[in-house]
Amino acid sequence: MAMQADFLWMDGELIPFGQATIHVLTHTLHYGFGVFEGIRAYQREDGTSHVFRLQEHVKRLFESAHIIGLEIPYDAASLERACTETLVANGLAKGYLRPIAFLGSDTLGLGALNNKTHVAVGAWDWGAYLGEEGMAKGIRCKISSFSRLHVNVNMVKGKICGQYVNSVIAKREVLKAGYDEAIMLDTQGYVSECTGENLFMVKNGKIITAPYGSSILGGITRDTILALAGDLGIPVQERLFTRDELYVADEVFLCGTAAEITPVREIDDRTIGGGRPGEVTLAVSKKFFGVVRGDDPARPEWRATYTLKA
Repeated sequence: MAMQADFLWMDGELIPFGQATIHVLTHTLHYGFGVFEGIRAYQREDGTSHVFRLQEHVKRLFESAHIIGLEIPYDAASLERACTETLVANGLAKGYLRPIAFLGSDTLGLGALNNKTHVAVGAWDWGAYLGEEGMAKGIRCKISSFSRLHVNVNMVKGKICGQYVNSVIAKREVLKAGYDEAIMLDTQGYVSECTGENLFMVKNGKIITAPYGSSILGGITRDTILALAGDLGIPVQERLFTRDELYVADEVFLCGTAAEITPVREIDDRTIGGGRPGEVTLAVSKKFFGVVRGDDPARPEWRATYTLKA
């Protein structure tokens, strides 16, 4: 992934991409006290561009900040505009957005109650996070030796910078072992999620996923899948389940803003179902991409349109 663009929005203005720098003693760089979002913009078949579920993503950014007690010095509408302005400034009809709020370098120390909060929004063109081949044929996963954070140890419903070290070490572990993604269990041994994606399994035509009240992040793409499954008449159950249930599932797929919908063909060297994307996965994926990239008119409230300059 090459992060290249002309402009980046930072602290209220668009600046040249290469000038978006921070001091090496920036508080969040040392302690991880900050929040971020990942958002995708799509171009549909009719040529229109839109940011997918922009309001929901910005709302979650503010909720993440509220969870840790970080005050963002802008309102939601301002940051929504910042996202579309950054896409337009870079001439991106589609792309990936990364808003982030973080503490500056006024002082170090764990308290640092008076440090300035900075906000930035980057945008660039980003393809399939887990690879085009993985999206088409399915990926290989491994159960991580690292557990997903406990709900009373860290604030698992926020996209909080420092908490992603948990995901980074799990991801690096399985990549070095030759797999594509790590599946993380909670501290009780139940399947939680992956390093940057929510997980679904399919058994006997029913979609099953971990409940919102467990250790998972409340993914916006996860919420999208639950809604689209309802539109398609596919039954959904939210409950705890174990790794051996995954092994004998008919289908497994992951979802997230970056990963979109990615099938899983193998877990811990065990073939899942027929070893290829299954019927339910394909149906949900077709509906999802029809809504975001195709001509499916469903769920127009999810699409925040914008227009590039002529």
